[in-house]
Amino acid sequence: MLPRPLPETWATTPLTVVMPTYNEAANLPGMVDRLMGLAVPGLRLLVVDDSSPDGTGDLAEDLAARFNEVGDPPRISVLHRAEKNGLGRAYSAGMSLAVAEGAHYVLQMDADGSHPSSKIPEMLGVALSTGAGVVIGSRYVQGGSLSEAWGLHRKLLSRWANTYAGTILGTRIRDITGGFNLWQADVLRAIDLASVDSAGYSFQVEMKYRALRRGVGAMEVPIHFEDRTIGESKMNLAVQLESIAMPWKLRARRAPGEHS
Repeated sequence: MLPRPLPETWATTPLTVVMPTYNEAANLPGMVDRLMGLAVPGLRLLVVDDSSPDGTGDLAEDLAARFNEVGDPPRISVLHRAEKNGLGRAYSAGMSLAVAEGAHYVLQMDADGSHPSSKIPEMLGVALSTGAGVVIGSRYVQGGSLSEAWGLHRKLLSRWANTYAGTILGTRIRDITGGFNLWQADVLRAIDLASVDSAGYSFQVEMKYRALRRGVGAMEVPIHFEDRTIGESKMNLAVQLESIAMPWKLRARRAPGEHS
């Protein structure tokens, strides 16, 4: 059964999808087509490219030229960064720019096809109907699922990472490590993206934790998480070590505005 379309006033809400890329030229055109095909006229896409050697940044500019209409606000824009400097820093730069340019909501989304673009209208609808400050596309609430391509070891490791971070930080979020998240712009302003420490994937954990410590309401929407079919994962040893250490660092300190 197809989901019901959003009411027009909700569908026109200024929403920017922030999509970091590094060597995603093979995946980006399909992702752009799916996003631009959604019945969400308020949706914009900001590609944040870390100087990809495979030409992803130039391809993103070509796609922007294809979809943007002269005289209308651009539906696609590209932020070019000088070097590969971490997923978290790419997100911070892109999300800060999206808020500065007037987005009411900002959505984090991978470029590799693992996050279902078809869920975006539902996530926006949940945010607008409940007032939640963050809506999480969750693999681990009822109805959520993982790719069949994931082996048992990888599935157990992912669940362990969520349990590990959630237990240390005392949160009830089932998918605290997930990267498919819709944020209210006011929440991002309160968190102060420039002060977020995480350079890698632990950015996802730090952002949610800092939001919860400020009393921000969170909702989780079940998604099916698909494995990438093209390209290579950006997870390396340094990123894994940061992810292990970050929950302890967050627990040991409290930023201004956070509740005890």
